[in-house]
Amino acid sequence: MKARKSLWAGLTALILSASLLGGCGSSSNNEPAASNGNTADTGGSSAKPVTITLMMSGTKAPDGQDFVLDILPKLVKEKFPNVTLETSKYPDEQYITSVRTKLAAGQGPDIFLVFPRNASLAVNDMAKAGFTADLSDLTFLDNISTGAKEDMAYEGKQYAIPSGMDMLGVYYNQELFKQAGITEQPKDWPSFLEACQKLKDAGITPIVLGDKDPFFIQFGMYQIAANTVYPDDKEFDTKLQTGETSLTDPKWVKTVSMFKELYDKGYVIKNSLGLGSAQAAQNFIDGKAAMVFDGTWDYPTLTAKGASEFTRGFFALPANDAGKPTYIAAATSAGYAVNAKSENMDVAKEILNYWYDGQSDLFKEWVKSNTSISVYKDVPLNHELFKPVFDDYNNNGNSVYFPNQMWMTGVAEEMEAKFANIIGGQKTTPEEVTAAMDKKYKELAKSKK
Repeated sequence: MKARKSLWAGLTALILSASLLGGCGSSSNNEPAASNGNTADTGGSSAKPVTITLMMSGTKAPDGQDFVLDILPKLVKEKFPNVTLETSKYPDEQYITSVRTKLAAGQGPDIFLVFPRNASLAVNDMAKAGFTADLSDLTFLDNISTGAKEDMAYEGKQYAIPSGMDMLGVYYNQELFKQAGITEQPKDWPSFLEACQKLKDAGITPIVLGDKDPFFIQFGMYQIAANTVYPDDKEFDTKLQTGETSLTDPKWVKTVSMFKELYDKGYVIKNSLGLGSAQAAQNFIDGKAAMVFDGTWDYPTLTAKGASEFTRGFFALPANDAGKPTYIAAATSAGYAVNAKSENMDVAKEILNYWYDGQSDLFKEWVKSNTSISVYKDVPLNHELFKPVFDDYNNNGNSVYFPNQMWMTGVAEEMEAKFANIIGGQKTTPEEVTAAMDKKYKELAKSKK
């Protein structure tokens, strides 16, 4: 999601491929990728050398220098000669476990990645637990959009710096659409199904999904939910916390049923449970399928050169009824927090002030490498492919966050597992999927009391 693949957003990649959300693979020995730190005193404003540690989720950039592992430490050293920034990246799930363990033991990194709202390793929980420092005194906060800041705040104080915003959507092959006689981009669910049928009738696989990686199921599910569950009840998840709503709600049953329809009608590639995210991406860029559901964070992967040359397009999955607006699944990406128990908190904050000052070489390098859509003032959209959806987001405001940002860890995973049963041909019903989600939610909510 970006922690791409858990949709923390996200990508992840992030994340989040990721998470909600880039790829989240690990090295063969499952050790984190790390930069080469050098703690020797090189002079500067202080005679005392200082080492700052930074941890995040993700994998090293496949081509060229990695911003976090290579560029960031180098430019921090140039600005602050006495400061050495040691950075590391862990696969998503390993990252969450490692950071939680280190923080609980009082040995956490000085700067670390947290996620919006109530997601796993979320800013709210981290602030409540006293693990994150108040960053309200940072000098650049007025240059970040209000919504993104609020997603990284707790009780009116800023506890993390968002790295951007991510959107879920449909990457599509314009040439295959034309080949199937699709002359207009689908605007609602009936026209989307019609387009899928035209593709299928033309001998073209309409959609490729990498369901072997369970997080991939979120990419379609959350876009549909944005148009079925939330348009008339923006506070659904807040009410879920108080028991006023339930995940067995007919609107969630409808969401699961609509996603199931794509598989039942043969619009999703056969054996999607045997394809991972990387294989799904390869199918798409090789021209073997017309569409793939994914996030903005996966732009580099899904626009890479493959076996087929074609023009890409991007639209929000139109799961809306005819005559209704399409709601976009969009959410604040993961961002950086400072350890409340850091012995070098002032130095960590100084690094962040330099990083996000809007003009430094470090800021410029960050803007160039950031795969999320910027939430920083005056930074233009990084990819024209997303402009139509981004303009709709800005002009109409019809968007909904990724639901797992409001759920406890385990609910989305239950949804994935039960829906995978449907994909695999078991006689699991949408009602059983939502019942399992609701049961897991209530179990986790009870355990937190």
